[in-house]
Amino acid sequence: MEAGALIIIFALLVLFAFLGLGAWATVKAVGAAKRGVDRTITQARRTVEDTALKAKSFGQVGVAGVLAQLRLDLRTSMRATQQALYQGVQTDASLKESIGLFERLSAHGHELDDELKRLEQEPDRGRIGAMLPELKERTAKITEAADSLRWAARDRARRFAEDDLSALSAQIEVESGALRDWSRESVDDLAAAAAAWDAQQPSAGRAPEPPAALNPKPPQTGYPWQKAPRPETTT
Repeated sequence: MEAGALIIIFALLVLFAFLGLGAWATVKAVGAAKRGVDRTITQARRTVEDTALKAKSFGQVGVAGVLAQLRLDLRTSMRATQQALYQGVQTDASLKESIGLFERLSAHGHELDDELKRLEQEPDRGRIGAMLPELKERTAKITEAADSLRWAARDRARRFAEDDLSALSAQIEVESGALRDWSRESVDDLAAAAAAWDAQQPSAGRAPEPPAALNPKPPQTGYPWQKAPRPETTT
């Protein structure tokens, strides 16, 4: 009875474990799907907004067109730098410090982008026109800093790629030379081994017999029709 109860309890524990694992997997899948949907929505929103900014920068003149162009320049530079750094850090851990600097720069970029966005709705165009020199200067500082980080990361990646290619080419040259030397040595070794083997073999023909005192000759076997030799007598 006790054994049966233990089996039932064990089966229930296994069942609850599977149920809990299934619930956890479901929650993880739902969370991953939600994050994927959020990323898709965010990317779509950015695409729509960038398209609208491009249309404003080309289709409008005056303050509205300048504000749209400033926002477009800012967002394009920051996004390109972010992509370059976060892709590069996967193979170059030293870019983590650059990412830290970029995050601080991003705070200023978001602040400026929000301000430019609010000014697009400002009806006092004269006041905005007076602010444009300062806004252009801030935008230039942020985009130049972002561009500097991006190009530095790209130059670093290109230099590493060139160094790796040079090292690989040198290794291939060494290996190619070793393969060629190995081929010649193999032929020489085979020839030397064959010569040594031939030298160790006995010469052709009949092998010399040992002295008779040590290895006397056995008597010759006569044919049936021959008479046996007479024994010699001594006097």
